[in-house]
Amino acid sequence: MSDRHEHHAHPHRHPHHPPGLRHRLGHLFTPHSHESADKLDSALESSARGMRALWVSLAVLGATALVQAVVVAVSGSVALLGDTVHNAADALTAVPLGIAFVLGRRAATRRFTYGYGRAEDLAGIAIVLTIAGSAVFAAWAAVDRLLDPRPVAHVPAVALAALVGFAGNEWVARYRIRVGRQIGSAALVADGLHARTDGFTSLAVLLGAGGSTLGWQLADPLVGLAITAAIVLVLRDAAREVFRRVMDAVDPALVDGAERALRAVPGVREVGELRLRWIGHRLRAEVAVVVDGEATVRAAHAIAVEAEHALLHAVPRLTAALVHADPAPAPGQEDPHRALAHHAVH
Repeated sequence: MSDRHEHHAHPHRHPHHPPGLRHRLGHLFTPHSHESADKLDSALESSARGMRALWVSLAVLGATALVQAVVVAVSGSVALLGDTVHNAADALTAVPLGIAFVLGRRAATRRFTYGYGRAEDLAGIAIVLTIAGSAVFAAWAAVDRLLDPRPVAHVPAVALAALVGFAGNEWVARYRIRVGRQIGSAALVADGLHARTDGFTSLAVLLGAGGSTLGWQLADPLVGLAITAAIVLVLRDAAREVFRRVMDAVDPALVDGAERALRAVPGVREVGELRLRWIGHRLRAEVAVVVDGEATVRAAHAIAVEAEHALLHAVPRLTAALVHADPAPAPGQEDPHRALAHHAVH
């Protein structure tokens, strides 16, 4: 006997096991619902917060890059040029992410049955490509200046622009990382880490300005190369994070927590295959639990519902769970999944 239960399949009008005092207090002080409308509202709210973070970041970094671009035009500093280009590229990453958040609000269709949340992963790829392009441009500008050294004019203005770049990037980094972690968006967190490194590369421009003040013309292009190296490091970290998300990687601690919650559900004898995956900045779960082989269909279904309920409480940002109830094996009984064995992927 088996039972399949998909979250949102019906309102929660099933009988629960009597909740304990701690559970009742939790509902009192943090009321919640698992109905479809509430989950949709939660997803829309997180997307709206992500959009707000993007546009605020775009405004701050756009203003920062504009100030730096003016100083680049009058000073000729390639170190500041590299920093300016990178800041401009970082600001423009709001565009693919913004498109992804808008798409993520669309309801699932018969073609896109999981919805459009994976658009965030595509946005993450676009961000990685943007970072790579800015690294190539910064390297080219620095090498060109090494081969053709020229003095840097208006050094104090370059130093001031570097400080402006650091302040703008650090503010944006903190804002993006905080919001990204709160809504579970890996792309937004990666973008925040990207901005943070940009801030430190802006400070590196000060070294180039100092060297130019002392008459060392190679200081500016060498700092430009150092900035390129920092961009490459950001590229590595961002690419790794986006690759993991595209490959459906999750934090193993989430899996451990989900298994502990399931084993604590009355009627669950064992936890079988458990899978978690990100769809945008929301999680879905699929799990098989072992129940009493003599349980009725209704009893097995009730256990599956309790297992789903436990998962929704235990796993942050989980919005849907598919729970499959397997009967506990009896001596001499044939494996109930034997008919599926020849379909297994080897």
